[in-house]
Amino acid sequence: MTTPPSTTPRKARHVKRKHWALVAAATVLPLVASTGTAIADTPAVATPATGCAYTPAVPADNFKGIPVFDAKKAAKPYRATLRTSQGQISFEALTDKAPCTTFSFRFLAEHDYFDRSHCHRLTTQRIYVLQCGDPTGTGSGGPGYSFPDENLTGATYPAGTVAMANAGPNTNGSQFFFVWKDTKLSPAYTPFGRITGGLDVLQKIAAGGEDDQNNPGDGFPNLPVNIRNVKISAR
Repeated sequence: MTTPPSTTPRKARHVKRKHWALVAAATVLPLVASTGTAIADTPAVATPATGCAYTPAVPADNFKGIPVFDAKKAAKPYRATLRTSQGQISFEALTDKAPCTTFSFRFLAEHDYFDRSHCHRLTTQRIYVLQCGDPTGTGSGGPGYSFPDENLTGATYPAGTVAMANAGPNTNGSQFFFVWKDTKLSPAYTPFGRITGGLDVLQKIAAGGEDDQNNPGDGFPNLPVNIRNVKISAR
């Protein structure tokens, strides 16, 4: 699959690499699923006012269960801090704008879902993102459930945005991406966080380049980004 000559992310082919087992680009970017992303047949749609629907889906990699939405907990602001092999990255969760998404991220982080995983995709042309959140490192992994999009009206993706990767409308799972440089994307990827520390870390990773294994400017980061753990703290 070739990268479209546009700013829309895509699902890239995954391949085996000598030193990193299965690594490759993923679901996001464009975030269309061509090879098995966590997609429910018909994901239920729910609004924040009535609660969030988390629908069982495959695959279920490193399965931690399916969240049960708690509106009171979901409303509490928090900061997520990712300790990685390249440095620390922190972001403020937009709990007021994307409660279903931020509740899911908190659930996965608190169950150590992201620990010892790595960020498998870096793009350095047209769109400028680092994609993470797949425990298999292949770009097609997921947590065993999916949930609807949020916060898309007027969505933009300046540097410092944290947003969900997906495989089409309402197919969010565990994969997400950091925007390290202002990028133009269609408003199809739920923005759910704002980086408060570590943008310089992302820019260092980007400066290291990627291996073009998917297409020019699209591949595995040359500076491997291993997520050691994710800490959730009150904001």
